[in-house]
Amino acid sequence: METLQECSEDLIDKVLTAATKVHAELGPGLLESVYEKALLFELTDMGISAQNQVDVPVKYRNVELGLGFRADIVVANNLLLELKTVNDFSPIHLAQVMTYLKVLNIKRGFLLNFNTRLLKHGIKRVSI
Repeated sequence: METLQECSEDLIDKVLTAATKVHAELGPGLLESVYEKALLFELTDMGISAQNQVDVPVKYRNVELGLGFRADIVVANNLLLELKTVNDFSPIHLAQVMTYLKVLNIKRGFLLNFNTRLLKHGIKRVSI
């Protein structure tokens, strides 16, 4: 088994600061895609490498199924961000992040719900 990609607490702090800045500027009520683009812009502006809509390959019996799953944002190849605009997280959101972490071989990720009055109420840290 490969070693999971780990990220630093410093990177996490910077990413959460960027997400909070985006939420403070835009507020709740927009589409996930708007927050994704704004957060990607903010991270890039901070000099942090990030990719959006990263392919998440799904294999069954060593055959890639090509179903087109995509992670919202992967920061510095070692931190997953899944963005939501929902009333509350559901168990399927957590399962999605856990699966993406396993497939992408990343240890840590965050569910970020931008549909909250304060972003701090919409942050869930996920580790495998």
